[in-house]
Amino acid sequence: MNTATRMNRQENIDSFFHEGKTVILPMDHGVAVPVPGLENPFALIEQLNPYVDGYVLNLGLALRAGDLLTGKGICLRTDVYNVRTTGPGAGSIPVYGLSDAEMVGATAVMNMLFPMSGNEESSIQSCADLIRESMDMDIPVILESLPFGLGQSEKYTVENIGFAVRLAAELGADVVKTAYPTNGTVKDFRRIVESCYVPVIVLGGAAMNNDLDLLCMVHDAMEAGAAGIAIGRNVWQHKNPVAIARSLAAIVHEGARVEAALTLMKEVV
Repeated sequence: MNTATRMNRQENIDSFFHEGKTVILPMDHGVAVPVPGLENPFALIEQLNPYVDGYVLNLGLALRAGDLLTGKGICLRTDVYNVRTTGPGAGSIPVYGLSDAEMVGATAVMNMLFPMSGNEESSIQSCADLIRESMDMDIPVILESLPFGLGQSEKYTVENIGFAVRLAAELGADVVKTAYPTNGTVKDFRRIVESCYVPVIVLGGAAMNNDLDLLCMVHDAMEAGAAGIAIGRNVWQHKNPVAIARSLAAIVHEGARVEAALTLMKEVV
């Protein structure tokens, strides 16, 4: 990777980060789960743009969102994930690459990594192939690394998440997206983040339907040194997506405490 490519790659990473922190809104769920709440993604993008730094999109939406994404980080999902042929969360199917990302003006790509799953070998190889393809290009790779598969929260232990995060970094990811460890403490997650030499961002998972739990999780993750969040369903399936997005952005970018973030939500009609 030459110096110019490395600099351009860093600029693309920076398109998601403001002063080293990011709020990313994944809207790629149509390949994995039913998507109530995403019936009109274009209206959602317009409403949430003030509080969101970037988006994770499948190719279809990325092609059609157009000017709505101006000034935002655009992350193209390169796989179809949560393959159901051998059980939920069993693996993913590589479908797109870096040339497709360039076509839609993406500033990053994202792919699933499922260590310890039944499809671990193919998962690791797919991620390695994507990273190898990216080495001479400007487009960075974000690996969403989840032990055993998607939605396996009982297996998202401190030890397993720690390994999944480090594996993604060792494979060459520019950024790692992962879950906050089940029953993990701030101290536990800080050790995970500090053992990873690339930024770590935290996902939200299934809709919690509990604002306090969500905001506490995000606050704890940021306290532990996370570089930000990539939360989808807990925003666009929320009864007031704008309010929760504003409060999450306040925690990530302003260092707001949970109580202040809850108060902010009451100010958004």
